[in-house]
Amino acid sequence: MTPERLKKLMILLVDDAPTNIQMLNETLKDGYHLFFATNGRDALRIAAETLPDLILLDVIMPDMDGYEVCRILKADPLMKDIPIIFITAMNQQEDEAIGLELGAVDYITKPFNPTIVRLRIRNQIKLKRQRDILTRLSNLDGLTGIPNRRCIDETLEREWRRGIRSCKPISLLMIDIDYFKAYNDSCGHLAGDDCLRAVAQALDDSMGRAADFVGRYGGEEFLAILPETNEEGALFVANDMQNEVAKLAIQHPATPLGKQITLSIGIATAIPYRENEFTSLLQEADKMLYQAKQEGRNRIVASPITAC
Repeated sequence: MTPERLKKLMILLVDDAPTNIQMLNETLKDGYHLFFATNGRDALRIAAETLPDLILLDVIMPDMDGYEVCRILKADPLMKDIPIIFITAMNQQEDEAIGLELGAVDYITKPFNPTIVRLRIRNQIKLKRQRDILTRLSNLDGLTGIPNRRCIDETLEREWRRGIRSCKPISLLMIDIDYFKAYNDSCGHLAGDDCLRAVAQALDDSMGRAADFVGRYGGEEFLAILPETNEEGALFVANDMQNEVAKLAIQHPATPLGKQITLSIGIATAIPYRENEFTSLLQEADKMLYQAKQEGRNRIVASPITAC
């Protein structure tokens, strides 16, 4: 797949009539990366796997109608914010009201008018981009510019649910700047703020994949979330983090660890299988960080992979 193709916004087309999907494909193929489903169950599976930017969803389908698909999507924290446009041959106001009450953003009626379809989709994509910008701003830490605790919590829950579906491991890295209070006391709080910003950027630079995530957990602690990553991969990232911070060469006159800023890192890895049990993985990562500090700091301690 070419880089240009990857940059296209993704739309999931759901309709049990192949001719309708073909017409929508012809209308949208030049501007978007399209996925297709002809029933509700496949639609839910593909939506969970791809997290499209928009879903065009037929109302009348066998086994599971569009309304039920919409209800399930809106109840899932991983997919609840994906805009849904219903496609239907019905034009009665009460039918539209049902869909809008369920959380759909618009209706497109059959037979399709290609110009209207493109305009309605363009408008909803524009609104989604604006919402995404506002969400990103509200999820940033004001000092460091990387994700804040709220964003960490939302991302961890989302990736945990994704891990349950994929049956693949997820790793957490709990990261602490060694002797940071002593740094603040000796260098001043303005220098401490500069240090936090520089370390945050170095940690962010260590994220090798688009799915990898790091945020400020609180104070001088950071948390990295590495989906589909085993203990070996997490150790690689943790070592890279320590190397990136070492390159900063931030002088620390009050540390016994070599006169510059260093990191302690605790790693926990698990294969998720139960809802809302990611707190146990957080606790394990925190336990490993505590062990790293007890053993002298400036080190990485990892727990064996577990099932949670």
